[in-house]
Amino acid sequence: MKQLLVATRNRGKIKEIRALLDGLVEEVLCAADLPDLPETVEDGATFSDNALKKAREACKATGLPVLADDSGLVVSGLDGHPGVFSARFSGTNADDSANNSKLLQEVADLSEAERSAAFVCSMAFVSPDGVEQLFEGRVGGTIVDQPRGEHGFGYDPLFLVDGYQQTMAELPLDEKNRISHRGQALQAFKQYLAGA
Repeated sequence: MKQLLVATRNRGKIKEIRALLDGLVEEVLCAADLPDLPETVEDGATFSDNALKKAREACKATGLPVLADDSGLVVSGLDGHPGVFSARFSGTNADDSANNSKLLQEVADLSEAERSAAFVCSMAFVSPDGVEQLFEGRVGGTIVDQPRGEHGFGYDPLFLVDGYQQTMAELPLDEKNRISHRGQALQAFKQYLAGA
């Protein structure tokens, strides 16, 4: 593939994606490279809805094949919340600290089983010739009582990864990327591209 637009303005995410798709895509563009590209309103009921909407709108606006994702945290005892509201769990202008504080308040009275959680990623690929594909990633864990670790972002310090004694924020970056929900979805996309 000659060009792929990744519908994100997060340069860290782009760096990870470029490295992973090296040899399969000649040029990976970032939405930040296209200042006129409008922001998508993420109002879907699911991660897949939001990812598809972002990819479709960016593809229509640019005429390029597009990869877009939406991801977040789902907690069993909170009926799947924060879910699609993960980034704005504590309000419209929420930051990681405020979201983590709210999550700790919400799970304070829950049992360990009810604190069972997962990071979920839905990644959508849309091309100008009408191809639409979805790729999913999911990593399970449990919400802990207080933040642990200095790496990562978002809910990583509160997410004890299944099969590990560490939170996502305590894992080395290369290990986190290997097991993460986004990493899984990207690997599935890479396999799709390699077979296309």
